[in-house]
Amino acid sequence: MKHRILFDLKKEYYLNSFISIVRAMDADGRFEYAFYVGPNDERRWGIFPVYHKERIEAQLRAQGHHVVGDPAGFDAIVSADGLRDAARYGAVPVFVSDHGPGTKTLRFRNVVGKSRRYTVFVEGRYWMDVIKRYGCESGAEWLLTGVPKLDPFFWPGYYDKATILAKLGLSPERKTVVFAPSYRPSCIPFIGDRIKALADEYNVIVKLHPYSWGGKYAPVNQARPYVRLARRDRRIRLIDKSEHDIHPYMAVADTIISDTSSTLAICLALGKVGIVADFPYPRMKHSDGMPVVSDEPHDYLRGVFVHMADVSQLRKCVAEAATPTQEHMQRLMEYRNYYFTGLDGRAGERAAAAISEALSRK
Repeated sequence: MKHRILFDLKKEYYLNSFISIVRAMDADGRFEYAFYVGPNDERRWGIFPVYHKERIEAQLRAQGHHVVGDPAGFDAIVSADGLRDAARYGAVPVFVSDHGPGTKTLRFRNVVGKSRRYTVFVEGRYWMDVIKRYGCESGAEWLLTGVPKLDPFFWPGYYDKATILAKLGLSPERKTVVFAPSYRPSCIPFIGDRIKALADEYNVIVKLHPYSWGGKYAPVNQARPYVRLARRDRRIRLIDKSEHDIHPYMAVADTIISDTSSTLAICLALGKVGIVADFPYPRMKHSDGMPVVSDEPHDYLRGVFVHMADVSQLRKCVAEAATPTQEHMQRLMEYRNYYFTGLDGRAGERAAAAISEALSRK
């Protein structure tokens, strides 16, 4: 009998977290799986709710996936976050394939101390040390499999640089900078449209967080400076809000500029020097007093990435990050080995094997 697995797609942009596991399950033959899609709502003009559930379901079906309307009756759940209305899913194991390595504490806050025990796939020793620092190591089962979300970067030919740049109308002769701010805390108020200063010398791609467009969790005007900029300056490529997948642009980037986004950690995984927008952000906390980030931008990857505390230094910082010294790259690779394990394109296989083993013990 096959293991029946439900992938819980609470947010559309969580889909990247499942691709590698789905591929491993397809190859394994011991699994059958389905997707359950959440409301995926946003606020139009910051006021009116708009739901994308039916559109996402239709897209999944068009890709040949099975979609269900009831999350109950499966042997196990694979999620990218803690479950909402957890009782609806039944008393079955829940495996978390995280939707973004990085510093956001909600990664463990949403799965520790809940009514059920989660099993979480972890990227490496760095995050295990963070979990221990917060005293959460006994609050879930943590497996050092590597993050399945990163696997496609290590599949030969999966991302073709020439094709991606050509689709965007960008020059393969130029280095490429991706600006990918988070929605909170965010460097958008500090940088604004001054990212345009890079367009004389670099390909510039702006990829905003999905929440920056939605007006539900972030100010409704976060996207406006970049919509206006992309209209005025055809050298700036703003990725449309309908496209949630940043991975193709990470694959072609020579460096990335961000603040508290998981894209900085992905940049590290790819062996590239990123730029931490190191501005005086408010020290944000959750309702229970836990900091929103485990490492503030001022401290995060210091000595490994370039830190930019003054936007007037933007071009200088990009030049340093996009053309690092050999010494800088040596420091980066040493830290990368601490931060990540299993950057081999097979984390999804290890996750699927762990799920199968756990279910076989039941």
